[in-house]
Amino acid sequence: MDLSREEYELLRLISQAPEPVAMSSLFDDVNSNPKPDIHAPEDDLVRVAWMEGQLALYGASLGIWEKGLVRVVHPANGERPDLVEATDAGRAALD
Repeated sequence: MDLSREEYELLRLISQAPEPVAMSSLFDDVNSNPKPDIHAPEDDLVRVAWMEGQLALYGASLGIWEKGLVRVVHPANGERPDLVEATDAGRAALD
């Protein structure tokens, strides 16, 4: 199965997690762009690159869910996002 770098890395981290995890909590571990300064202007190149990386990770999280590589174990409840775990197909896709 073809996975983007972001999909592969998210799936790898989800598979290694000892319990269900929010995919967005892993974004900082996968986004290779440095975090911008909190006071950087919106058009700052570091901020733009980081935002594009974050958006790519949201797309990747949707992609691995659509491919059946993760499943929602605990749906979002208004206080936290969905918690997911890798499926057997997801673990196999990493091999």
